[in-house]
Amino acid sequence: MPKPVYKRVVLKLSGEALQGRQSHGIDLRVLESISRQVKEIRGLGVDIAIVLGGGNIFRGIENTGSRGLDMDRSVADYMGMLATIINGLALQAVLEKIGLPTRVMTAIEMQRIAEPYIRRRAIRHLEKGRAVIFVAGTGNPYFTTDTAAALRAVEIGANVILKATKVDGVYSADPLKVKDARKFSRLRYIDVLKKKLKVMDATAVSLCMDNNLPIVVFNLNEEGNIKRAILGEKIGTVVA
Repeated sequence: MPKPVYKRVVLKLSGEALQGRQSHGIDLRVLESISRQVKEIRGLGVDIAIVLGGGNIFRGIENTGSRGLDMDRSVADYMGMLATIINGLALQAVLEKIGLPTRVMTAIEMQRIAEPYIRRRAIRHLEKGRAVIFVAGTGNPYFTTDTAAALRAVEIGANVILKATKVDGVYSADPLKVKDARKFSRLRYIDVLKKKLKVMDATAVSLCMDNNLPIVVFNLNEEGNIKRAILGEKIGTVVA
C-alpha cells in the first residue's frame, strides 16, 4: 500500500460542490461520498481539516453592487458566512454517522452549535485523530473562503491545500465553455497571479506563495480522487 506524501492537509470544498446536480441546497449523496473519502484518509494516519464555502445556499458577492439585491457587501458576506456554518453542521452529521469524530470550529462564535476557532485547540483535535471543519471563513467580510483555507492551513501547519472542484485541474480558460482550453499539470504561484487563472483568489494564492504552501486542484466528482491526491498520484494541477 503506497504511503501518504502529506501528513496534514486542508481540504477546500466549495458550496457548489455540495449541491451536486441540484440547483441549490445540499445533496446528501455528495456528502456521503466526501465523508467516506475523508474517513479513509484519516484511516491512513493523515490529519485532515476541511474549509467549506456557502455558495449552494447564499453567495455574498452576487448580492452586492449592480448585481442581485444591491446589498451592503459586509451584510452579504456575513450572510454567506452563516451559509458555511449550515454546510459544516451537515457534513459533521454525516461524518459522525459513519464513525469519524468531528469538530466544527467557527470564526463567528456560536457556542450552542460549534466551537469557537482557537488555533491550539484545532491542532489538538487533529492530533487526537478528529476531523476538523472550519466554517464562517475568516470571520471578516471582504475575504473569501479560499483565503480562509490558506490562512487556516498556514496556522495549523498543513503540508498542502487540496482544492476540490468540478473540473480536473486548472485550464487556460473555462473548459466547459472553451473547447481548446489548455490544461496545466503544474504552475508557479506567480504564473497564477499574472495570468489571473481561477485557482483561488489572489489573496489566497499570495498567502500560499509567501509560506511555500502547495495547492493541488482536482476533480471532486470522481470518487477516490482525494485519496489519490494524498498518495501523491499525478492528478489535476499542482501549484507550487
